Amino acid sequence: MISDPSQYLAMALFASFVLLIFTGYPVAWLMGGLAVAFTAISIFSDTYLDTFFGVDWGYSSIIVDRIYAVMNNWVLVALPMFVFMGIMMDKSGIAEDLMTDLAKLFGRLRGGLAITVVVIGVLLAASTGIIGAAVVLLAILGIPMMLKHGYDASLACGVVCATGTLGILIPPSIMLVLMADQIRVSVGDLFMGAMIPGLMLGGMYGFFILVYAWLRPSVAPAPKDAGPVTFGLVLNVLRSTIPPTLLIIAVLGSIFFGIATPTEASGVGALGAMLLAILRRRLTIAGLREVLYSTMKTTSYIFALFVGATAFALVLRGFGGDELIEDALKSLSFGPSGVVLVILLVAFILGFVLDWIEITLILLPLIAPVLLDMGVDLVWFAVLFAVTLQTSFITPPVGFALFYMKGVAPKGVDTVTIYKGIMPFMLIQLAAVSLIYFIPALATWLPQVAYSP
Repeated sequence: MISDPSQYLAMALFASFVLLIFTGYPVAWLMGGLAVAFTAISIFSDTYLDTFFGVDWGYSSIIVDRIYAVMNNWVLVALPMFVFMGIMMDKSGIAEDLMTDLAKLFGRLRGGLAITVVVIGVLLAASTGIIGAAVVLLAILGIPMMLKHGYDASLACGVVCATGTLGILIPPSIMLVLMADQIRVSVGDLFMGAMIPGLMLGGMYGFFILVYAWLRPSVAPAPKDAGPVTFGLVLNVLRSTIPPTLLIIAVLGSIFFGIATPTEASGVGALGAMLLAILRRRLTIAGLREVLYSTMKTTSYIFALFVGATAFALVLRGFGGDELIEDALKSLSFGPSGVVLVILLVAFILGFVLDWIEITLILLPLIAPVLLDMGVDLVWFAVLFAVTLQTSFITPPVGFALFYMKGVAPKGVDTVTIYKGIMPFMLIQLAAVSLIYFIPALATWLPQVAYSP
């Protein structure tokens, strides 16, 4: 129930944002522009309509201090470093070598090529953390190979789409860094909390592929020209997998064992990725320039959203929007667990029209205080939130990963094929969300053990 007339403006502000999303205008400038526009509306009402809403230019000027606090946050320094690490790993050619060697290693197995895509996807998730890059790379490398060996096109597309989204969940995920900052929890806790669910999802994908290939051999046949597994082949696989694995262990291990902060560990990761590219003779001046340029674009996009979201949230709070949301959530008769389900449903729906960065910056700061007041474990909730967003990215008809897939799919692979292939993986995602919801220890056990005396 609305107790303050200014909350009507809060509702109008949020409704305007939802409607204007569909214009395709950049979300960062949309949020900032709405903050300025509704501040002007409030001043006009106060001046000419004798209606005091409490938001004026003096109040909105606080945005300068808020943005300074954001930019002065040392945790966020990790973002460009992790982005650089991911893009550099992508340019180093590690994924191509892994695909070739692992395909030979698992070649005799039904569904072996799909398993190869899952394994590489998990490694990419732990090194890149960028959904679009992972889906596109896996599609370019994996789908032609699977189709060549007689795989069902829908299965091939489903494996790529689902595995490519693991990057927002498996540490060191840049989404988890942002979420930790927004809900004020330790990045290390979130990294550890997401580790088991992320690997569990990869394992569930692999188990499904093996069972499905066993029940229907025609959808994922073993290659007829598969060669024997030799010591040299195993050695090549180890040579391809050990360097990136050691880099990931170095980054995560230094955080988990308290040797380095996430910011320091991100620097180690960025340097290690560059050294790997040098050792593989894949780093050139032009390539380094391209990586730096891509890192700058991605980082600028994220921080532009920080500015827009900070202005939007400040004006929304000035109109009493945070109190409105808190009252609405607490008025639900479901209890804390039911409130969590409602928030997850909202996040799932928003995932159809917004990127995870925008959802994280807009939604989490508004709901985190309410959940904390209700006694909800924020690490458990953040992991649930991440898996839910991941699910929305592969859910037809507007999942972002499906669009990435369609953009690089080989000729003859249509939208219906992609949608058909993603369905079983979407059910696996929902099963994972349910498991984490009903067994919170999947997300909370590792952080508790790590810091127990």
